[in-house]
Amino acid sequence: MGNYRFILSGGGTGGHIYPAIAIANELKKRYPDARFLFVGAKGRMEMEKVPQAGYEIKGLWITGLQRKLSLKNLMFPVKLIQSLIKAGNIVAEFKPHVAIGTGGFASGPVLQVASRKGIPCVLQEQNSFAGITNKLLAKKAEKICVAYDGMEKFFPADKVVKTGNPVRESLIREAGSKQEAAAYFNLDAEKTTLVVLGGSLGSKRINQLLADNLGLIEEMGIQLVWQCGKGYYETYKDLGTEHIKVYDFLNRMDLAYAMADMIISRAGAGAVSELALVGKPVILIPSPHVAEDHQTKNAQAMVDKNAAIMLRESELDSKFEAVFRKLASSPEDRHRLGNNIRTMAMPDATKRIADEIEKLLPTAI
Repeated sequence: MGNYRFILSGGGTGGHIYPAIAIANELKKRYPDARFLFVGAKGRMEMEKVPQAGYEIKGLWITGLQRKLSLKNLMFPVKLIQSLIKAGNIVAEFKPHVAIGTGGFASGPVLQVASRKGIPCVLQEQNSFAGITNKLLAKKAEKICVAYDGMEKFFPADKVVKTGNPVRESLIREAGSKQEAAAYFNLDAEKTTLVVLGGSLGSKRINQLLADNLGLIEEMGIQLVWQCGKGYYETYKDLGTEHIKVYDFLNRMDLAYAMADMIISRAGAGAVSELALVGKPVILIPSPHVAEDHQTKNAQAMVDKNAAIMLRESELDSKFEAVFRKLASSPEDRHRLGNNIRTMAMPDATKRIADEIEKLLPTAI
């Protein structure tokens, strides 16, 4: 008993990969003898990140449809057919007891084939606006784990279970103190601190915004922890001072969150779930360059519950200074936003998803 086989597919971005790894880790805790196989898209980041997490992965020759007219779209049918054939071979050889999809185009062929073979399928949708792949697979899934209310408008209501999004275990396990964080960043624990997160790759527009407003931040006596991203570090590293700390990547996110009195962040599903768990006031600047404008919809879902402030990139030049001054000058506003976003946290999301998967496992193998 416990020698189950799980196939997991999802990728293209960290927002699809890291939830899949978190789910696998939770299932592995419950079933140490289980086998796990990931399926991703060749050339995408999952082919590196999944092996780093200790799991085997196989790649499909698949890409998504381009939103603009592109010659690449002419190859899509060929890639899809080949991916379906390869996914069929992978599933037939591995014989999973459950197939788990976390979104991204690679999960489409795998779960399509698995469902045809009668293998129960579970989808995990991170965003407040469902992705194309998960919407196409919804009818074939046994359960669809979501993070937002109202997802019945995308999926069959009887299949939807609100579980939340998996977040990094370190954030649940390691709640750093502000004193510890201040020592780590070499900052003053008594001063107001802004933490800026543009993702591990960084955000060109957010970095420009920060560079243009360093005078404002210093004038207000605010300390800054700025993750500018690996691709931008050489450009911005020399802007660091005693009170401004510039990093390519933050290895201790628990301490960054502990240090923060305010946060500026993108609005990816994973980031928003972490921010809810942390419970700090946040200005969300959604990326306008993601599929189906997911980040704007994620941010709007928080704004609708008075749990965050949203500024679109097109509004930054005209509105940022006034919005930032008001938030930085109002402990009451920061307290209210922090409390409201904390009510949206679901720290047990990974366990809840694993519970739903467990219900589909055979009792004897």
